[in-house]
Order: sequence, then structure tokens, then C-alpha cells
Amino acid sequence: MAHYIAAVHMSGGTQHEHIAEVIWMNGSSHVSGKNSTADMVDFIENKKGDVRVSDGKTEVSVGVVRPQSGKPYLRTYKDKKWTDNLLAVTRY
Repeated sequence: MAHYIAAVHMSGGTQHEHIAEVIWMNGSSHVSGKNSTADMVDFIENKKGDVRVSDGKTEVSVGVVRPQSGKPYLRTYKDKKWTDNLLAVTRY
């Protein structure tokens, strides 16, 4: 079942690469938690985790961007394009 990102914590800026932590909720069990971006990257890439963002009407998948320099970061992906939906969720 999918995990939904409900909020993001930014550090050092306002773009995707500045997301330091996320608050998420499991869509079936409703268990929630808080993890670092590095933990979420591991969950998506190594544990085949299904992570999404939802506005109540539309769901968008969260993927991992691996820049040539710097750390991997989270970003939403829809219709074969990177999108900015993750930046629209609540900040904490």
C-alpha cells in the first residue's frame, strides 16, 4: 500500500533538494511517521516503496532525483515529467 507524504521540513532553501524530512501516513493502516529524505530515498529505491502525494483528488508518485553532484532528493513524477507537487504540501 502507498505511503502518502503529508508535510515536508525544509532546510537551507525552498526547492526539492532542500527537503530534509517528511511526515508520511500509510494509506491502509493509517500509521504515520517522520523520516529523513535519505531514509525515504532508501525506502523508494531499495525497498520498492510506493510513495505518493495527494490533494484529495489527484495522486502523484514521488521519485528520486540523482543529480550529478550533491545528494539524491525527492520529487513528484507524473506523465513522464518531474513536477512540483511535493513543494505544495504543508511545511513544518
